[in-house]
Amino acid sequence: MGGTFDPIHIGHLILGESAWQQLGLDYVIYLPAGNPPHKQHREGRATDRQRMDMVQLATAENPHFIVSDFEMNEDGFTYTYRTLEHMRKEYPGAEIYFIIGADSLFDFDTWREPQKICDNCTLVVATRYHTSAEELDAAIRHCRETYHASIVKLDTENIDCSSRMLREWISRGHSIRYYMPNGVLEYIRKYGLYRTLDC
Repeated sequence: MGGTFDPIHIGHLILGESAWQQLGLDYVIYLPAGNPPHKQHREGRATDRQRMDMVQLATAENPHFIVSDFEMNEDGFTYTYRTLEHMRKEYPGAEIYFIIGADSLFDFDTWREPQKICDNCTLVVATRYHTSAEELDAAIRHCRETYHASIVKLDTENIDCSSRMLREWISRGHSIRYYMPNGVLEYIRKYGLYRTLDC
């Protein structure tokens, strides 16, 4: 599961656990994005090191959660298709799943090399932001017809929570307790993250 994780929250963790259980995965790899082309100009956000630290804190107690810094070490922009090609070489013969939110599936045509992404994994799609079943099913049909994609719909409750929402709440002094593990919350407090963010 990729993402900026700025910050990581319970929604990310529940998605990972649900995918692990529903699909019978050996483990879930969390891949903090290094330099995603669609999320530039991140002033006032956490540094790469801080985002990695928070993901490690959030996943430390789960034996089937792993954190990878692969995308952090990539030069230039990081692209999902490159990461998946690397994973395919790193784990030959493994069945690879890539967990995304429904909003990402709606934008999938705009991703770099969507065909190569579909060639190297099964997409696991989770509902987000009150997405209608009809819209999601239409997007899944489109990807199957266009890219011959293998897609699994994740059977989980919609956790209406986003990193952007939490950053805004922090900047306004709103409580974010219970939206993330205590270790991550304490880390944010310790380093004063997102307090000066201009939302």
